[in-house]
This record gives sequence, structure tokens and C-alpha cells, in this order.
Amino acid sequence: MPTESPQKREPRHFSMIRTFTPADFVTLGNAFSGSGSILAQMQYLATGLPHWLWLAFGLLPLAFILDALDGRIARWRFQSSPLGADLDSLADVISFGMAPAALAFAMGLRGTLDVAVLLYFVGCGISRLARFNVTAATLSDSTGKVKYFEGTPIPTSLALVMVLAFFFWKGRTGDALPFGVWDVGPFQFHPIVLLYFASGSAMISKTLRIPKF
Repeated sequence: MPTESPQKREPRHFSMIRTFTPADFVTLGNAFSGSGSILAQMQYLATGLPHWLWLAFGLLPLAFILDALDGRIARWRFQSSPLGADLDSLADVISFGMAPAALAFAMGLRGTLDVAVLLYFVGCGISRLARFNVTAATLSDSTGKVKYFEGTPIPTSLALVMVLAFFFWKGRTGDALPFGVWDVGPFQFHPIVLLYFASGSAMISKTLRIPKF
């Protein structure tokens, strides 16, 4: 019985990248933007130079644009890859989950209860994306397009980024943020972090149904 030659069994170099579609590279641009934002925030915390935080703010709207473009490109070219959905979810966790939470930390929301709320927000974002991936088939119509979102989409966290950017522009960070800082027993708490609690809770809501255009 003939056997396959060893040459045929060898994996092709960069075979995974060869499976990527143009939309997948746009999705990677989303992930790079979110990752770059987090690194810029770290530079801000290390140096105190405000231009690093402005760069961090600016990269997240870019991530949002790329996130909107990847699906349009896939539909325009009638081309998608098996990795596309997973790539999109992983990129969104970075750009619209971890990066906005890290921005809040960089802006001074560093109390124990603040961090607990920020972790809750990130956990809600991850859970929301996982639920969407699991239920997308049942929520889609005959063309395969999802009709509505259960809970708010994770990119809506960009609204939080815009709020923080406004206060940074006004020079209000840390305890100078609206409502200041409260002492709750041995812990510190900035009430403005409740915006993150509300955003995370809206993501995992099953009663909120947002039409997908």
C-alpha cells in the first residue's frame, strides 16, 4: 500500500498566516491598536508624560474603526476564515475590555474596590463575547447575519474611554475626578468607577436586545 511521502507530511512554513483573509489582518490591526494602547499607558505611568496617555486614548477609536471594517471586508469579498470569529473576539477583549480597564487604572482608579470593579468589567466583557460566539448561530437569520445582540456589544466601552479622555483634557485625574474618593472601611473607592460596573452589567444582560445593523 503506497504511503504518503515525508515531504507531503511536512507542514508548510507560515501555513497559518496563509489561511488568513484580508479581514483577518484588519482584525489583527484591532488587536495591535488595543495592545499598543496598553503599552502606551505603561509608558505614561513610568514617565508621567501626558502624550503617552493621549496616544493610548487615540489608539482605541482606531481599534473601533478596524473592528467595524473587518466584518464589512469579509462580507464584501465573500471570504472568511475559520479563525476569523475567534480572532475578532480575542482582539475585542484586548481593545474594548482590558485596554479601557487599564486606562481607568492609569487615570488613578487604583483603590482596592476600584480594581475589583475593573476586574468585574473585564470578566463581563469576556463572558459576553463567549456567549455571543456560542449563540450566534441561533440568533442569525437565513443569510447568516445576526439579527440582534443580547446585551450591549463590548465596543460600547469606547464611551467610557471618551469620558476619561474628557476629564484628562480637563486635568482631572485620581482624586480630582468627579465625586472624588471615598473611604469604605479600610478600602478606597472612586464612585466614577461605577460607570464600568454599569457597562459590564449591560454587556451580560439577557433582557437588553440591541439590533445589529
